[in-house]
Amino acid sequence: MAAACALALALAMPAVKAQEATAAPTAAEAPAEAAPATADAATATDAAPAATTPAEAVPTEAAPAETEAEAPAPTISKPDTVWVLVSAALVIFMTLPGLALFYGGLVRSKNVLSILIQNLAVFSLVAVLWALYGYSLAFTEGNAFIGGTDRVLAAGLNAASIAATFTKGVYIPELAFFVFQGAFACITCALIVGAFAERVKFAGVMLFTVLWFTFAYLPMAHMVWFFPGPDAFTSTDAVDGVLAKSGYLWAKGALDFAGGTVVHINAAVAGLVGAFVIGKRIGFGREAIKPHNLTQTMVGASILWFGWFGFNAGSALEAGGVAAIAFVNTFLATAAAVVAWLTMEWIGKGKPSLLGAASGAVAGLVVITPAAGLVGLMGALAMGAIAGALCLWGVSGLKRLLGADDSLDVFGVHGVGGIAGALLTGVFAAPALGGAGLWDYVTETALPDYDIAAQVWIQAQGVLITVVLSSVVALLAFLIVKYTVGLRVSEEAEREGLDISSHGEAAYES
Repeated sequence: MAAACALALALAMPAVKAQEATAAPTAAEAPAEAAPATADAATATDAAPAATTPAEAVPTEAAPAETEAEAPAPTISKPDTVWVLVSAALVIFMTLPGLALFYGGLVRSKNVLSILIQNLAVFSLVAVLWALYGYSLAFTEGNAFIGGTDRVLAAGLNAASIAATFTKGVYIPELAFFVFQGAFACITCALIVGAFAERVKFAGVMLFTVLWFTFAYLPMAHMVWFFPGPDAFTSTDAVDGVLAKSGYLWAKGALDFAGGTVVHINAAVAGLVGAFVIGKRIGFGREAIKPHNLTQTMVGASILWFGWFGFNAGSALEAGGVAAIAFVNTFLATAAAVVAWLTMEWIGKGKPSLLGAASGAVAGLVVITPAAGLVGLMGALAMGAIAGALCLWGVSGLKRLLGADDSLDVFGVHGVGGIAGALLTGVFAAPALGGAGLWDYVTETALPDYDIAAQVWIQAQGVLITVVLSSVVALLAFLIVKYTVGLRVSEEAEREGLDISSHGEAAYES
């Protein structure tokens, strides 16, 4: 697959135009007098007057002399299209088989098939829901908290519809954006199941996924990533109108390049709530519950790292400088987190472990996600090192303090790492620390001023909103599931193992 990706990019790259500025328009937006907006904002399907019209059909006559700033005629960028499609495939590869193998190796042998089928089924279910209504509610114009119905039942989604990138006048097929963001939604919901693995009913997982995806994931995606596209910023006078149409946190200026809040904190909080509501596994704290195959876990972690290059660098939506820095930051932060985790573990326990190395890699991937295209290389190294140490505490000290049986440490890694990443993005995005700063789509330059304290406060608001929304929705969803199809398997079924009791299969023949 790596060879195929390389060949596709090699064929596409000769057509890539040079970036006009190294900061590039993925940094937060707004003129000095308006609230800055996020770097990773997803593109609106109605970003330009011709958003659903093929580029060839758009008139190209010169603008009237009295018009000061008119959006460039939309054109499809073939290199950017290739990059987004390849990145979508990489994100899918992260989940199937990456996350599946990572989780599968961590559970006991009697439950490995159950976690694999939950991963595959949740992914597939969310993909269907994404086409039916999810994409529309996340990425079309509605209000500050949820999108509209323009794309319900995939209405208007065809080969001719186009979506904005982060550069004025540059577009990709809307279908490419649709599948890229759909892959994000799928892996986010699949992440949750690791928190209550080995004791949950399959039907309960499915019903919970529908409820949480609809009422937690979609509003968060809209609030953080939706804006009407860069071409809407025709002048400083237009800024207030654009912000009024954007997602709540985007308009406030919360930076989230690839999903620190939307994906990691969101999923981790839901998983932690589930661990509390469902209760601890039989024997937890009294008998050894060990991973059955750390080789699988290592392979899964490696695939996650590989696929995460598409997750983070693909969020630039363009094959340019910002994608490159997001790619390199993903490379460096992850490595730094592995080194930090192993060092701390070696000092504390006397021996470095493979499980620690794999967990450290995921911690580094999580922490750099919201910052990938916004911070410099040294900032990425610092964030990775911090995440390695913090997440080691998250799966040990914090886990004991919380007292929940978070089976596969979803909150300890994705929650702690996601919160740290969201807050540290506000620090290391500062130009003084090598970051990109805040982007002004009107002038297409970085804003001259950056206030670290003010930005960290905005980031904290994004974290708090995510925690509150996800926890409330998750609690209500789990309660609905509990009193309808049921949440937890019987004690007998849990002791036998979910592979046999729930699915009638065994991973390993005796």
